[in-house]
Amino acid sequence: MRLRNPNSTKKRKKEVADLSRHQNVLGSCYEGERLDELLRSIKREVESEKLLNEALPEKIWLKQQFAVGVNDVTRVLERMAPSADSGTAVSAQNPGSKGRPSTQLQAIILACDCNPRWLTRHVPGLAESRKVPVILVKDGKRGSLRLGEVVQLKTAIALGIKVKGNSINRVVEEILLSDDSSS
Repeated sequence: MRLRNPNSTKKRKKEVADLSRHQNVLGSCYEGERLDELLRSIKREVESEKLLNEALPEKIWLKQQFAVGVNDVTRVLERMAPSADSGTAVSAQNPGSKGRPSTQLQAIILACDCNPRWLTRHVPGLAESRKVPVILVKDGKRGSLRLGEVVQLKTAIALGIKVKGNSINRVVEEILLSDDSSS
């Protein structure tokens, strides 16, 4: 018989408390058939957008559409201006960007199965300060594998969808609106 470590129970309770503290920015937790539909619709739009923009190499095109990985998502979020009380992101410029507006994220898709969990613990709070919704993906131990498939990588713990005004953004907007109406 395997005994549970009392410290792991305390850690789990703290993680749940951290997530509930950021509940207003967190979207739904997608799993099962709902997760399949989410990823299928995003992959479909990625494929159709790629066909429209064949001029760029695939890796560069994907980098323009997504922030891939926890580090990249964190970097983009940190460069975004904290949002004002009105609930909309302020389009301020980063001092080091030489007049270019900072990249904006429409939403973040975050795998719940990462190990160690502290890798993603900061993302919901940072996203909340920028008013960027977070969609949680839960698929046992396969969430990061499923996210990686979207961007043709082995794994991806986090995907930030950049605001580009294309069909990928429209599909994500529909997903976010359906989450709001079901809440």
